Amino acid sequence: MQKGDFIKVNYIGKLESGEIFDLTEAEVAKKEKVYSEKIHYGPVPVILGEGFLVKGLENELEHMNVGDRKSVKVHPKDGFGERNPTLIKVVNEKEFEKQNLTPKPGMIVDFGGIKGRIQSTAGGRVTIDFNNPLSGKVLDYEIEVVEKVENTEDQIKSILEFYGIAPHAAVEGSAAKITAVIQSQQMRGRIADLVLKHIKGIEKIDFIETYTKDHQKAHEKTHDKKHAEAE
Repeated sequence: MQKGDFIKVNYIGKLESGEIFDLTEAEVAKKEKVYSEKIHYGPVPVILGEGFLVKGLENELEHMNVGDRKSVKVHPKDGFGERNPTLIKVVNEKEFEKQNLTPKPGMIVDFGGIKGRIQSTAGGRVTIDFNNPLSGKVLDYEIEVVEKVENTEDQIKSILEFYGIAPHAAVEGSAAKITAVIQSQQMRGRIADLVLKHIKGIEKIDFIETYTKDHQKAHEKTHDKKHAEAE
């Protein structure tokens, strides 16, 4: 494998204690008693070199072939980085009162688009850790290369799938037509960059957005949830 290759991989990620923090195979999840119906299981699409996986895994994948399965130990510098003490912040509890929230240890919070976990509350002050929960940890992965994706339309669909977007794409000559509802302009730009950079023969991309009753119902559900949380 080499940088720029489109592949699909299965993996199991564990802490040194043996605790599973991530995996892609439903049957393994059921066997290990960590299965969740909220999670979409299946091989993960990857463009090697684009940071779809942590650096330690991508480095190993460059030395693997389709069908290979390998155990990989990833240290913090090639994983989620070392813990940064400056990312532990103390916030006045009144900031939570403004949002009608009661801060509790372990709660995940979002400040300015950055998520953190509450460590403690005392004396009207809330300590929040904005480090990635896996930072500073040595990770044990078992990874398998399931397939190499070479068809142009399938490569485009792989990119959409990685970002959790229902994959619907068609290619007409040097133009790609992507039919999807992509709310973020930044996400649309990222997808376009990846397609134009890595997929041979594509010179133009048309994004087509189609809205259905299902989208409208999903929007209403999200709106009602946010309204309820605000109350």
